[in-house]
Amino acid sequence: MKLLPAGLIILFISLGFVFAQKKTQSFDKDLPSWTLKTGARKMPKAKKVFSANSFGAKADLNFDSTKAIQSAIDEAAKKGGVVTFEKGEYSTGALFIKSNVHFRVDEGVTLIASHDETEYPRKPTRIAGIEMTWLSALINVENAQNVKISGTGVIDGNGKKWWDKYWALRKEYEPKGLRWASDYDAERVRLMLISTSKDVTVENISLKRSGFWTVQILYSEYVTTDGLKISDNGGPSTDGVDVDSSRYVLIQNCDIDNNDDDICLKAGRDFDGLRVNRPTEFVFIRDNVIRRGSGIVSIGSETSGGIAHVVALNNRGIGTSNAVRLKSAKTRGGFIKDVLVRGLKLENVANPFSFTLNWNPSYSYASIPQEITTYPDFWRVMTTQVLPVERGYCDIRNIRIENVEATGAKRIFTADGLPGKLIQNVTFSNIFAEGQEAGAIEFAKDWKMQNVKLKTPNGEPVKISNSLNVDAPEVSKK
Repeated sequence: MKLLPAGLIILFISLGFVFAQKKTQSFDKDLPSWTLKTGARKMPKAKKVFSANSFGAKADLNFDSTKAIQSAIDEAAKKGGVVTFEKGEYSTGALFIKSNVHFRVDEGVTLIASHDETEYPRKPTRIAGIEMTWLSALINVENAQNVKISGTGVIDGNGKKWWDKYWALRKEYEPKGLRWASDYDAERVRLMLISTSKDVTVENISLKRSGFWTVQILYSEYVTTDGLKISDNGGPSTDGVDVDSSRYVLIQNCDIDNNDDDICLKAGRDFDGLRVNRPTEFVFIRDNVIRRGSGIVSIGSETSGGIAHVVALNNRGIGTSNAVRLKSAKTRGGFIKDVLVRGLKLENVANPFSFTLNWNPSYSYASIPQEITTYPDFWRVMTTQVLPVERGYCDIRNIRIENVEATGAKRIFTADGLPGKLIQNVTFSNIFAEGQEAGAIEFAKDWKMQNVKLKTPNGEPVKISNSLNVDAPEVSKK
């Protein structure tokens, strides 16, 4: 037998590794044409390397590398360039990535968030649907374009400090009727914020232990998140990727495991969200693996500016709380419409289909107790009434969910509109789901069930009430 030269063997092994690592990209012929326009349209081209270490950064957790890393970014931004690091762990506060910069965190490099809150300048932003001043994120892309953040290294939000801060404040606030204020008053550091920017790519990096939301895409357009690994997010509100009043966003090939919504689309809350009135639209979500968390595709509860033109294609859920989760509240307003979810594979996902217009009342409805007379200005904003009352009802309609396989579910359907606002025009096609109970649909109109087959231990039907023209799915005993 003739042996191959060592160089060829190495080449074949390398090629095999490349092929094994190739990312999936799903397309269907009849998807809306706008899906081809989502994501960053360009990336930084300049190749000149600016090592953060040459500007004074040290792979030493007892040394604050913030200023040195920022100096490398600022220098790279002058004519474009790539910021890199020598292998090791670096302590840093807020960093601001600028136009035409490729910020690269390679394998063997870990950036760890400092716990010194003075390292995160307080700046105007939007938090959970309300515009206010808050701590900067660890990694910030603000008013920038043509930016790339990539590598197979790690950005660690070091979040337990902020998780503990939140739980302590919530314990104090709940007896006072201030559950709704806890999320805002306990300022926590987001891991990454992309704000008022365009043509931004975030690729392959591992993001972990975020103090609050992991990636927030705010007031931006043409953004790609590709191949992110989000993990170790055990704290409250550690969402994976939040698309917040933004357009033409592509989320693909991500592996997300966290303690709240995994991929979530938002557009402002209540009076303030209706004032801003900026939609989230043209969002393509494909080929992601979603593990622990509250929703594979969550839309809301911040719906005030409206959310439309969404496609989720060939995503997988493993042990997630919810799969398709549409939620709003009686004071949000706005709309959710033109949503297509196709090709879901669900394993032990508790609630495959969850729709509500009265989500989490203790959080959703803000009221300042009479005995409290001094409070932040955003409390006044949050308690400003939405009038007329009907303006606060979210309009959910024109939703299609197709080609779903689900095993190990608890409650397959959970849907509740409002007496004055029915959830309309929802079509389910080719759904095969096994669960403990079929569930219930209330205050709905014009729901179609096409080849929808459910299996439960008792075979009892879906409970349909206060609804018009809603088909019943086929239910049998398993």
